[in-house]
Amino acid sequence: MTDRVVTRFAPSPTGFLHIGGARTALFNWLYARRMGGQMLLRIEDTDRERSTDAAVQAIIEGLDWLGLKADGEPISQFARAARHREIAEELVAAGKAYYCYATPAELDEMREKAKAEKRPPRYDGRWRDRDPSEALAGVKPVIRIKAPLDGETVVRDKVQGDVRFPNKDLDDFILLRSDGTPTYMHAVVVDDHDMGVTHIIRGDDHLTNAGRQTLIYQAMGWDVPVMAHIPLIHGADGAKLSKRHGALGVDAYRGMGYLPKALLNYLVRLGWSHGDDEVMSIEDMISWFDIVDINKGAARFDFAKLDAINGHWIRGSSDEELVETLMTERAYLPNGDILRQMDDAMVRHRLGAAMAGLKERAKTLVELTESTAYLFAQRPLPLDEKAAEILAKDGRDILRGLLPALEGVESWDVASLETVIKAHAEAAGLKLGKVAQPLRAALTGKSTSPGVYDVLAVLGRDESLARLKDQTAA
Repeated sequence: MTDRVVTRFAPSPTGFLHIGGARTALFNWLYARRMGGQMLLRIEDTDRERSTDAAVQAIIEGLDWLGLKADGEPISQFARAARHREIAEELVAAGKAYYCYATPAELDEMREKAKAEKRPPRYDGRWRDRDPSEALAGVKPVIRIKAPLDGETVVRDKVQGDVRFPNKDLDDFILLRSDGTPTYMHAVVVDDHDMGVTHIIRGDDHLTNAGRQTLIYQAMGWDVPVMAHIPLIHGADGAKLSKRHGALGVDAYRGMGYLPKALLNYLVRLGWSHGDDEVMSIEDMISWFDIVDINKGAARFDFAKLDAINGHWIRGSSDEELVETLMTERAYLPNGDILRQMDDAMVRHRLGAAMAGLKERAKTLVELTESTAYLFAQRPLPLDEKAAEILAKDGRDILRGLLPALEGVESWDVASLETVIKAHAEAAGLKLGKVAQPLRAALTGKSTSPGVYDVLAVLGRDESLARLKDQTAA
């Protein structure tokens, strides 16, 4: 076996890249990077009825968005069908596999007998040593592996430990169907061998396949890759992950406003840990990750934790980075049209000026975009219920008293505005909050926002005064 680590991510293109698949891809990518190796991408598209080009594209785009780009071009499993047949026939020639001419009726009979005897259905090996000349006319054979009849097959798994399979339970499974197409079990082994895969990191729902696949490796005299079967992700309630828990496509998380680095940070902690570290960069993950540290137990998906990590990464991003992210992601965000209401240069300018105050409160890019709405809102501003209530009480009267002072501000900056507003509040015998609340409501249409001095400075003199006059005239 080569010393260089080669991992692979092998999704079926029957839908989008779902969150469990993204974590599997991440573990493969991290291990390959940690060991200075490669992660390859194989598209397991042998199910022609359900495989679509759109799904292939969605998987590739999902990996690219997450930053988990594979090394080399994607490999199509379907395109390799001739090679799969070649190996199956090679095994027959070597006496390690055989043509089976059992009819559908015979196979049904075997299943019924097993059911009656309350045992798992198993092929009874009736064609292991028979000559094809004994076959009924017109029956197209399958190719079955000649599995050992006694002993056991051991999978030395880096996560699950040694897993032992009695050979009598593995039976003579099919390698090649009667129409010449390979089974999944066979195609996977041939592909992994030909691709030079040294480490197979995949969900533990494949653990039962590992014993049978090991038999094919051994029959061919090939090195068996190192295997690591990782536990599946469950919902917060402990049940198998479903759409209600978060078993969605990666594109859905993009639309919910999660940053790729935050999503990766959260996913890597589902079933793997490094001490008590909760927040980690890609560089940290690469230097710390090892498959032997993956937990055996199922991890639980928790949106509250994902939101907390995403909020951390938003706050930790530079203002410039977040402006660029919002401009890029607006096409994917459900409220992205907020950022399309002005010339791009103006949008960038206002976002940049306001970002320091906005990013402190947002847990997602959707929340961050919503909080920018006041920057681009058309006058007169729509008011939310609380803002309308604040202005309806005595807020408008307070603003009417403040307006002349604001109109007299010479230098429209945070420090000057703060000085003038505090002086007015003191002179009017009002607490500062009593002035700030209606000011915020009139300027943003909401009862919460960044600091009012920042809001005034970002909007500028003309826009700020025009918004205040809209409300005091009412």
